[in-house]
Amino acid sequence: MKVIKEEERNPRAADHCHKDNDVCNNTLEDGRNATCCNNKCFDLQYDDKNCGSCKKKCAVTETCCRGECVLLAYDKRHCGACNQKCMDKGLCVYGMCSYA
Repeated sequence: MKVIKEEERNPRAADHCHKDNDVCNNTLEDGRNATCCNNKCFDLQYDDKNCGSCKKKCAVTETCCRGECVLLAYDKRHCGACNQKCMDKGLCVYGMCSYA
């Protein structure tokens, strides 16, 4: 019987977490931990279908940034992209800071 080491695991194999967040640890590319939702690992900070909590969907026009559904076209904390802040007193219009 061959023992499969963690490094030899099939990278395409599904991680079924069964509400066990330890399975989801370090599953994200940047080393952050995911959360178990509906038996799969998700990043609640940036997943549009699980934004901030399991099964919390953002509207079609919104994007999940830091666990909050936002309009990238008008949010000065996430202007045009997540975590792209406009300067103090700057406005976000059409995804651009201080558009005019």
